[in-house]
Amino acid sequence: MNENTVAPEPRRLMLVDDDPNLVILISDYLELRGYQVTIAENGQKALEKLEEEVPELIICDIMMPEMDGYTLVKLIRENAQFGWIPVIFLSAKGQSEDRVKGLNTGADVYMVKPFDPEELMAQVESSLRQTERLTRYRKSVIEASQKIRVREGVELTPTELRVVELVAKGKGNREISKIMEVSQRTIESHISNMLGKTGLHNRTQLARWALESQEM
Repeated sequence: MNENTVAPEPRRLMLVDDDPNLVILISDYLELRGYQVTIAENGQKALEKLEEEVPELIICDIMMPEMDGYTLVKLIRENAQFGWIPVIFLSAKGQSEDRVKGLNTGADVYMVKPFDPEELMAQVESSLRQTERLTRYRKSVIEASQKIRVREGVELTPTELRVVELVAKGKGNREISKIMEVSQRTIESHISNMLGKTGLHNRTQLARWALESQEM
């Protein structure tokens, strides 16, 4: 690794369990895989630690003193700051009704003890990927809802207006050049000029601006 390269920070997980042997087993396994693990002995301790540091995922036992896993997850889901955190329940109870209760309480995954550490690892990675997908989706929705802003007083020539109209219809430069009976290089020049005039960065923004302008 280059000396100037900054290593990415390890992803933060929280493990909530009152069994010290299981805590050592799981935390060692996760840390060997590159995760940073915060440990809490019960639900109450977990809430206190959440106020200090927000993990990307919580692995939680159900039956614990002071505050059990059901209560912890219920409180997490009611909190706007923490409600998005995926939760994996670990429990010795493996009946169908137990699984249903755990998932209905708000857990994303329900695993029965004893479990295969590799399966837990797969569930952790799957839950984190799902969170990433949801985050990207929300970001794209927010970006799509925001109006494209251009420089004030932008005036396009009739030819440029025709080009941007075709861009907004999803036409490529080659198609536009055939429709307008000019060279592809000429179309590229028009698009470059329009990006310069508007202060936009790419064809996609240009197309969105054209569509939004038509809607106004």
